[in-house]
Order: sequence, then C-alpha cells, then structure tokens
Amino acid sequence: MDFLDHSLDDSHRAIRDSARRFARQSIAPHVEEWEEAELFPCELYQAAAAAGVLAVGFPEEVGGGGGGMLHMMMIIEGLLEGGSSGVVAGLGSLGIALPAIVQAGDRAQIDQFVRPTLLGERIAALAVTEAGTGSDVAGIRTRARRDGGDYLIDGDKMFITSGARADFVTVLARTGEEHGKHHNLSFFVVERGMPGFSVSRSLRKTGWRASDTAALSFEGVRVPAANRIGEEGGAFLTLMRNFATERLMLAAFGHATARIALADARSWAEERHAFGKKLSAMPVIRHKLASMATRVTAATTLNYAVAGCIDAGESCVSEVAMAKNLSAETAVSVCYDAVQILGGMGYMRETRVERLSRDARLLPIGGGTTEIMNEIIIKMGT
Repeated sequence: MDFLDHSLDDSHRAIRDSARRFARQSIAPHVEEWEEAELFPCELYQAAAAAGVLAVGFPEEVGGGGGGMLHMMMIIEGLLEGGSSGVVAGLGSLGIALPAIVQAGDRAQIDQFVRPTLLGERIAALAVTEAGTGSDVAGIRTRARRDGGDYLIDGDKMFITSGARADFVTVLARTGEEHGKHHNLSFFVVERGMPGFSVSRSLRKTGWRASDTAALSFEGVRVPAANRIGEEGGAFLTLMRNFATERLMLAAFGHATARIALADARSWAEERHAFGKKLSAMPVIRHKLASMATRVTAATTLNYAVAGCIDAGESCVSEVAMAKNLSAETAVSVCYDAVQILGGMGYMRETRVERLSRDARLLPIGGGTTEIMNEIIIKMGT
C-alpha cells in the first residue's frame, strides 16, 4: 500500500478507482482535441453522472452520492489522470455552484436546480468574482433591487467557470444599502434565457483550456423572489463555507497535478538515455526526483489531514489556507522540474507534463491568491 493511502479507507479507494477508470476511458482519448477546442462536449456531464463521479460529496437527501471532503479529493485525483485540469474544473463547477442552494435553499429550489444537475441533466456555474474584486467580496458591485415580487439584477461577473454553457448561475449580489463590509449580500439563481442576462464573452486562458470560462452581464435581469437563496442579506456565511471547500479542492488539484507530473518525469528518466546511461542513473536527476517526491508527499499528507479535520466537523480555516498555498507551490515547482527532466519534450504540447505545467500556474491565483491565504493564516493566529 502507498504510504499516503494509510489515510484512506475502502470507500475512498473505490471512488478514486471509479474516477480513474472514467478518466482513462472517457477523457484521456479526447483530451488533446478538447484542449485545442477549448471546450469539451456537454454530454460528458451525463456520462460522469452515470459513472458515479459527479455527485460525490453531496448529501443523499438532495440526490447526492454522499461522502465527505476526502471523498471529493479522490474524485479530483482520479479525474486528473485524464490529463486535463480544465475538464475536471468544468465538470466540477457544480461543486461551487450548488452548495449555497443545498445549505440555504428550500425544497423547491433543490428539486428544480440541485437534483437535475447532480444527474448531469443541467449545468451550473457560480458567479461571485467581478473584474475589480476577487476574494474581496466587500467590493461586490452587482446589485439586486426589490421590485414587487421580483428582483432586478444589474452588474457584471468575470472568470466564471462553465459560465457560457451554464443552464443557471448562482449569483452573488448586494441587496439594499451597505451597512458594513459584508452585509446585504444575497445569492440568486439566474437562469439561461432570462431577459438581460448574457455572456459578454468567452475567455481564453494560459491553462485549464478545456474549461468554459466566461464574463457575464446582468442588465435589469428580472428574477423572481422564489429564486433568492435563503434570507435576503444572509449570504456571507454561506459564501465563506463555499470558499473553504473551493480552496481545499484547489489544494487537491495541486497535489494531484504534482503526483502525475512526478510519475511522468520518473517514467521518462527510466526510458531516456544520455551519455551512455539512463537519466535515472545520474545523481543530479535522482536527487531532483527525490526532492519532487518529498514535496508531493508533504502536500498530499497535509491535504488529507485537513480534509479529515473538516469531515470531523472542525473549523480549519487557517489550515485550509496553508494546504492551498503548499499544494499550489508544490504543483508549480514539481511541474517546472518535470518539464526540465523531459527537456525539449517537456515543452511540447503533445506531452501531459507540458499541459499540467500551464494548468498549475492558476493554483496560486484561483480561489484566493497566495498573498490572501497568507493574510488569513496570520489573522487566524497560526
């Protein structure tokens, strides 16, 4: 048994194996085509749901597959074997779009939005980030104004995963006048086809190319009050819980990316000969691989521990930030070293290492930058 697997039980391993099989059969054979097209087919959502990898981590009572944070990490580890962070991110956009509805929504909202999405029948996106505000939600400018039995939403959102193809978007907007940094924030479900709601443009990225990422516009979008999630002005705590989950899942992207890059570098070093011997026989390469393996093990161990902490019902805000930072740094550095070991082939778009090296660069930025995570760590007194 792998040293890291001692933190797992049979249910974790079974879920990871299922995700790996799905990735190898349904993602890996098409990944280069989807990366070039900067999109994967919508049919993949239903295929993922049928394979049992889409609903993991959601309660069974809302149509989910059950399981906790560590089970969700296993899905990411398995799916990344397909070789594209963008595909995994696109399939996983429901993981950040649905929790607010699950936590604060009513039965009608769960039946209308959550259940069909977990079956792969609808595509969901989360719209929080704006061009001028990232993790600083106090700066949110999108507003929702009450108008009889409806709300009118005006504003713009940026960097929205699955934004162009989403059937509905969970939107954070400011309701009423500001009375404090995080007051008067509310979530709404905005559905495709509502007048005034549009995709401003699809965004082209360095990495995560196969994921649909969009800028969205809301111009007087009339949304029924029934589409407000929870109490008006009560979204902040739900949002903070969502941030913690998103950041830990990005940490999982980090350690999983690094593990795959390390495996590919090891294989290359065993096969490639230079100056009459294998690369793996050269001390400089052996030591580099040893350092890479140490960093991967450290990041993965921390991530598993933090996931276990959350699954035990504990608050781990500082530790989540630590995990995200360590894993992001590990992914970037290990991918860099893997490209170096592969040499010229590491710079070719036909290799998985090249793709992962581009994908990894998002991790110190997305879901809260390294600098913001460091501020959280210091403020929490750790």
